[in-house]
Amino acid sequence: MGARQSRASSKDKGAKRTLLLGRRQKFSPWDDALLSGRDPRSLLKRGMRHVSFSLVTKGMTDIPDFLWGLSEVQKLNLSHNQLRVLPPEVGKLTRIVVLNLCGNHLRSLPREVSLLQGLKVLFVNMNRLTELPAELSLCRNLEVLSVSHNCLSQLPASFADLSRLRKLNLSSNHFAHIPVCVFSLKGLDFLHVGSNRLENIAESIQCLPGLQIFIAEGNNIHSFPRSLCLVTSLELLNLNNNDIQTLPEELYLLSRLGRIAWNPMDKGLHISHNPLSKPLPELVEGGLDMLFSYLKDKKHN
Repeated sequence: MGARQSRASSKDKGAKRTLLLGRRQKFSPWDDALLSGRDPRSLLKRGMRHVSFSLVTKGMTDIPDFLWGLSEVQKLNLSHNQLRVLPPEVGKLTRIVVLNLCGNHLRSLPREVSLLQGLKVLFVNMNRLTELPAELSLCRNLEVLSVSHNCLSQLPASFADLSRLRKLNLSSNHFAHIPVCVFSLKGLDFLHVGSNRLENIAESIQCLPGLQIFIAEGNNIHSFPRSLCLVTSLELLNLNNNDIQTLPEELYLLSRLGRIAWNPMDKGLHISHNPLSKPLPELVEGGLDMLFSYLKDKKHN
């Protein structure tokens, strides 16, 4: 009798589990694997300023469905997985301030990102993006956007509306020129366009009066535009590894650069690995003051 009751009880449990799974068949297999019977909210980290949720380096190919019910999440980190799609349900997480999707296999972002009205920081580095949705420009509070190491060659014209954007990283993509919309972002203080396919820097660069850090290393830029000398707020200018042969006489206007820099992290003028014409290489070796003095004299003679 005991054995029969045990088998019957086991069948009942199996039937209940089958029924439960049937009701949850739309759920991602990651739900059970990550939760193990726990309340999803037990995975939240409540800090002094933000409620955070992190699923980093889990090998996930799909985002677990329980996540879309965690409406209080403000910082979401799904980086370094194997995600191919960011579902439109992300629009339900309307309190998100920081979203990190780095190191996945995403080819696009859903239009529903426009619903993340509180979004301030978006990292989508190291994916396979070929375009960004125009609707992202509706995230008017966005301050930091990093999309390096993707396959982008243009940005939507509507990005000109991102008036609060301060830091923009477009490095290691397929840009042949700096997108026109970038020159409308008057609040930018950091712009990285290194390791693209640039051959010039548009005169419109002077439209970014608050730019402090401008990195355009590793392109095929042939000339140093005079208009860049009008961005007198620059403290770090990196034009290493290009095809620049001459320097504008107005370079001395960039007095905040302070020095010739050799360490990639240092502020100053980075101009190494360019085919500079003589006597510029020797002047660069002598330091920024010597270079400025030479260019000033040349301008006034």
